[in-house]
Amino acid sequence: MADWTRRTAAELADALAAGEVTSVELTQAHLDRIAAVDGDVHAFLHVSDHALDVAADIDRRRAAGEQLGALAGVPLAIKDVLVTTDMPSTSGSKILEGFISPYDATVV
Repeated sequence: MADWTRRTAAELADALAAGEVTSVELTQAHLDRIAAVDGDVHAFLHVSDHALDVAADIDRRRAAGEQLGALAGVPLAIKDVLVTTDMPSTSGSKILEGFISPYDATVV
């Protein structure tokens, strides 16, 4: 079994395009890795409850032949210095604890 969490975004995108793996499988592999190590490294402030739903939607759209972006279905993490809707963004500051932005940063 491939360790999808050790691959580059380009390798994951190629594997998705080739049908070697689904977005749901990639997302689950990354969620499993987060669950296994984040208790020690504390790298994630928040993990989306909807990640697998979004991945399943990408898989459905890919199977239907919809033209998708090159990175569609590749799991990603967004540093919390970049604001995102529906997720906490603290920039590492206790002052911003619990802050949820009403918009996504342009780069997101």
